[in-house]
Amino acid sequence: MSVEIPLVALLAVFGYFGIKLFRPPTWLVVTLLLGGFLLADTFIAPVIEGGAETGTQIVNGTND
Repeated sequence: MSVEIPLVALLAVFGYFGIKLFRPPTWLVVTLLLGGFLLADTFIAPVIEGGAETGTQIVNGTND
């Protein structure tokens, strides 16, 4: 059985419950979001993309 949920929806749910349960400071949340956005166009982008692809393959069970 395979369930397909858009990544954005999954991240929104995890983010919502993570903020409600752990109550991190707002500056930390903003810093992490802004930092990730800014790093997406740097030389680190291939590493981020490779990690995201590997994680997606693990979640989908297609990492043969």
